[in-house]
Amino acid sequence: MYRIGSIQNGYFEAKPGHKWSWETPPEPIPESEIIETVEADVVIAGAGISGLACGCRAAQLGGKVIVIEKNTTFAYRGAHMGAINSKVMEAKGIKIDKYQFVRDWIRACGNRCDERLVWRYVNNSEKVMNWVIDMGESYGVGCEIFGGYYKGPDYTEYPGTHILLGGPNCTLGDPNRKHKPAGAQAGCEIFITEIKKHGGEIRYKTPAVQLEKDDTGRVVAIIGKSEDGYRRFVGRKGVVLATGDVGGDPEMVAAYAPIGLKPKRNAYNPPKMNTGDGHKMGYWAGGTFEDGPWPTTIHLTAYALYTFFFLFVNIEGNRFMNEDNWIQAKSLNVLRQPGGEFAYTVFDSDWVEEVERLSPIGGGQFWEPLVTFYGVPWKGEFNGIPQAIEHYLNKGLAFKADTIEELAEKMGVPVENLTKTVDRYNYLADKGEDMDFGKRPELMLPIRKGPFYALKWGPAFLNTDGGFNVDMDLNILDADRKPIPGLYAAGNTIGGLYGVDYPVILNGNSHGKCMTFGYIAATKMMTGNTDDLI
Repeated sequence: MYRIGSIQNGYFEAKPGHKWSWETPPEPIPESEIIETVEADVVIAGAGISGLACGCRAAQLGGKVIVIEKNTTFAYRGAHMGAINSKVMEAKGIKIDKYQFVRDWIRACGNRCDERLVWRYVNNSEKVMNWVIDMGESYGVGCEIFGGYYKGPDYTEYPGTHILLGGPNCTLGDPNRKHKPAGAQAGCEIFITEIKKHGGEIRYKTPAVQLEKDDTGRVVAIIGKSEDGYRRFVGRKGVVLATGDVGGDPEMVAAYAPIGLKPKRNAYNPPKMNTGDGHKMGYWAGGTFEDGPWPTTIHLTAYALYTFFFLFVNIEGNRFMNEDNWIQAKSLNVLRQPGGEFAYTVFDSDWVEEVERLSPIGGGQFWEPLVTFYGVPWKGEFNGIPQAIEHYLNKGLAFKADTIEELAEKMGVPVENLTKTVDRYNYLADKGEDMDFGKRPELMLPIRKGPFYALKWGPAFLNTDGGFNVDMDLNILDADRKPIPGLYAAGNTIGGLYGVDYPVILNGNSHGKCMTFGYIAATKMMTGNTDDLI
């Protein structure tokens, strides 16, 4: 018997050969318990950005759309939407070489992704992003390009991340509210507005629980559980599973993405929602999953939200990696350290000037604000980061001292270890060669000018990024790699796109993928073909 840790701070035990709970399908909902049958052209489970994009496209193509969602409102995360080229990028003189981009993507994914699916996203993301931008403009929503992408030579990121901004003329939602929608929230509100404008419905507090097939094996309906009983939602042209990932189900994480159980912190959101409902229903209907382990998104959202590129030390005061790396690598390296929960960045009083000077050859998430616009340089007096560090000092997430010895005591690390580590780092910086970890010489800056700082940061589990095998029209595939008629997937219910880890060579590619694949699935269901897509 072996023990599997849980993201709920507990554990469960399983014997070798253990059968997971979802492998046994539930009994069909009795007809006597179904209080209503509702028909539509397209029925979608999940009111996240993928399901809503799918519903929007289907409604615009003349379909009657019903979206069912178990939460009390729609779901959205973050601000970034990744696309390979768009009208906004063109206006700023940005053009991504998609051939090089795909080569970099495949390499970042360890060759475990489905290249056809990657190309399906890359070739159509421009069309879909322009579709979103055009709709947004009609509602007073603008669009900017994220400027906080990493510019180093080895973990290069691409400037194709879009941020939607609801300006003073934004007409989405309540025009009198204080904060206008931005990012993924703005995208979701655009889709919802369009769905309703074209006669579609969104039914909240209605979790999807089962799929129904007809005598031919076609999936024809989703059974949803409303507050007053079960309802059958018939999708004449198709049903879509857009229920998010499995991050809220510790058992499924243990089965398919066990590394997701390792971080001490869990940033999965919204709580109790993404519990693999669509994965389970599709599995019971004969759908197959991509090979495991599934990729995960583990980012540096525990404790302070900045790491920069200075000296990293673990809780024993020892250096453990090349600090010039991307965010998932930093997270995974912390998981390997004693305690496995957090690490520190150590730097001196020149840090603001040094970050500002070196951002043009580095930058990236957790170095720059998450809302940073293309072409705007890193300026400490304007971007709020120095103020954030002061806030972390007040909250005990950063430490400041006049000497390295005093800093070590405040951090709670062995004084002798930290002083030796800093001395060694300074020696390598003076030498101009990082013989220990190979960091670029231009980022090897000595730590000599007090006061000295230590910033506490660590990994948090966000979500899994794996799921069903699908074809290029987002039909879920069975054990023979044949499409299950009537059954589609979008968003984080699908697999094949990533393979190892969420590749942050394009920030926001998850949202971009969600919108693109929702658009493609809707186009296929409503028109019968996707000949206008690449």
